[in-house]
Amino acid sequence: MSDMTTTTGDGGETHQRATGDAAVLTTNHGVPVSDNQNSLKSGARGPTLLEDFVLREKIFHFDHERIPERIVHARGSGAHGVFETTDDISDLSKAAVFTKGEKTEVFVRFSTVAGGAGSVDTPRDVRGFAVKFYTREGNWDLVGNNIPVFFIQDAIKFPDLVHSVKMEADRAYPQAGSAHDTFWDWASLMPETTHMLMWAMSDRTLPRSFRTMEGFGVHTFKLVNADGKASFVKFHWKPQLGLQSTIWDEALKLQAADNDYQRRDLWEAIDTGAFPKWDLGIQVFDQAFAEAQPYDVLDATKLIPEEDVPVRVIGTLTLNRNPDNFFAETEQVAFLPTNIVPGIDFSNDPLLQGRLFSYLDTQNSRLGTTNFHQIPINAPRCPFGNFQRDGKMQTHVPKGRANYEPNSLSAHGEDGGPRESATRGFATVNAATGGDEQGDKQRIRAELFADHYSQARLFYRSQTENEQAHIASSFVFELSKVGVLDQVPPRMVANLRNVDEDLAKRVADGLGIDLPEKAAAAREPVEMSPSDALSIHRNMKDTLEGRAVGILYTDGSDGAEIDAVVAAVVAAKGKAVLVSPKVGGATLADGSKRKADGQLAGTPSQLFDAVAIVLSQDGCAALLKEAAAVQFAMDAFGHLKAIGASASAKPLLDKAGVEPDEGVTGLGSDFIAAAKKRFYAREPGVRTLA
Repeated sequence: MSDMTTTTGDGGETHQRATGDAAVLTTNHGVPVSDNQNSLKSGARGPTLLEDFVLREKIFHFDHERIPERIVHARGSGAHGVFETTDDISDLSKAAVFTKGEKTEVFVRFSTVAGGAGSVDTPRDVRGFAVKFYTREGNWDLVGNNIPVFFIQDAIKFPDLVHSVKMEADRAYPQAGSAHDTFWDWASLMPETTHMLMWAMSDRTLPRSFRTMEGFGVHTFKLVNADGKASFVKFHWKPQLGLQSTIWDEALKLQAADNDYQRRDLWEAIDTGAFPKWDLGIQVFDQAFAEAQPYDVLDATKLIPEEDVPVRVIGTLTLNRNPDNFFAETEQVAFLPTNIVPGIDFSNDPLLQGRLFSYLDTQNSRLGTTNFHQIPINAPRCPFGNFQRDGKMQTHVPKGRANYEPNSLSAHGEDGGPRESATRGFATVNAATGGDEQGDKQRIRAELFADHYSQARLFYRSQTENEQAHIASSFVFELSKVGVLDQVPPRMVANLRNVDEDLAKRVADGLGIDLPEKAAAAREPVEMSPSDALSIHRNMKDTLEGRAVGILYTDGSDGAEIDAVVAAVVAAKGKAVLVSPKVGGATLADGSKRKADGQLAGTPSQLFDAVAIVLSQDGCAALLKEAAAVQFAMDAFGHLKAIGASASAKPLLDKAGVEPDEGVTGLGSDFIAAAKKRFYAREPGVRTLA
């Protein structure tokens, strides 16, 4: 650099000195630093001196670089984007964010729930889906998950849920997983968890990518129009790439291959311009509809079937920019359900009401100050002002004497500060204008909250045969990890008998226990028509867009065959990734060298949605001795993916146990068609039966 010189000190250390207009290294208070390589000492071998303020500041800041991690949702990935409203709903809400054509800056954070910040991306776990809208009327935070229901009905149970699912208190394991004693002990004693457990044991908790999972506001909110009329609303995020999940064994191997798999996937998609998109949909209904349902719409363990209230798409979310700094943005972003704007309001959902208190208190604890809203990622983009002053880390410098109201300072020529607005200000909607009925405040739940099984049954019976098998297998695996509490698995199976007898029998058989008596239901379940919207398999799109195809080749492979596969994948809007035993690639049949995108040993097939294996006869013979190559094909087949292979690759497929089916093809157009799917018929019959 022309504005820097590099010199070597007496001890051999490197010094980079600013020259010309180059930026000068300073302390946090702007004092220029002369030497950033050596602390101040009393003589060359003497003790370090306490007066070295450069050293003390540097170490002090390093010692305090970490802040307390979130109690839940600690491991997260964030991105910037924009939300554009595409449909006019002014008849339902006066919120400016819902003005047709309005573009609103957003920051979105995806997360796992149970694990710590240093855990992995791919456990069986709920995923957080939180969106901060920087609207022109203030920040609105829609804090939700990738599942539309929750474990509990009342926020007073939230600490118990988290304590039970976290690492066990005496031994600090397992990390990021629910397959252990305390969670299932608690869950089996809480019938209201049953519906959520159906979702948690399904492939919804093994998403292929943040880009291919839905998001939900979970709670019932209200929309309020300019006349003060309120309607109930449920918020849905629908991925434009469609739903897609992994399967359990694949998720385990993804964890071994790449702990940051989903974080990397999101970053790289945005970095390459393949911007993830979701449609925002709403289910809107009134008090009359709510009263006519066999469940309570304010119960967070219940959903509203889309067949009863179709989801109306009103806008599109696009993530188009990665964070500049993970800590400053993704880690310090503070989502608050209390961040709400005129035109949107709360319902009396008791779980939501509890969250309104919890989040604000938590952010103060994590970020160390009531002024966390001044951190850039949390600050509103619209003008804001009030009479709140001082506190730790106050970065604003309010002027004048007005730090209270009402005041009459303006009558004396002074700035009296901001004032209330009866027309623009947020006002809680009255029950009489279309909200829920307001009764006496009691520690009680509404009668319909006692139905814990109807929607759990709805969810299970809405799944395909293979999805039902996955749910049964998940229960068996998780409950098999329950140790000394041998009363827990039978208790859980007794609850499952209220959901579906076949499911309960499968789980009991898988655990090797007798089928227990059915648990008494506080309210008998009612039959509800199955909903296709609840199934991942029925909502997968027949597309390669947003998906990756791994192409395995080695010395002697046909370059023309490789090029044809790459071209076909790209034409189908997929991503082609070349994999070879060596990073440098391989020498093809025509003598040319083809560089690989990944080394076989570190790029297993679970990173891809389909694989193509392009080998010569000699190349195949060589790879038969490579365990990673055999595993590449074996896992692709076992994970139900399409496999396209050249004729010479058949011995490798045979050694990997790949059996012919419609998903095992040549390298032509039939492979591209197959690559868009999963082939669930491969799953062992025993998994479907028990």
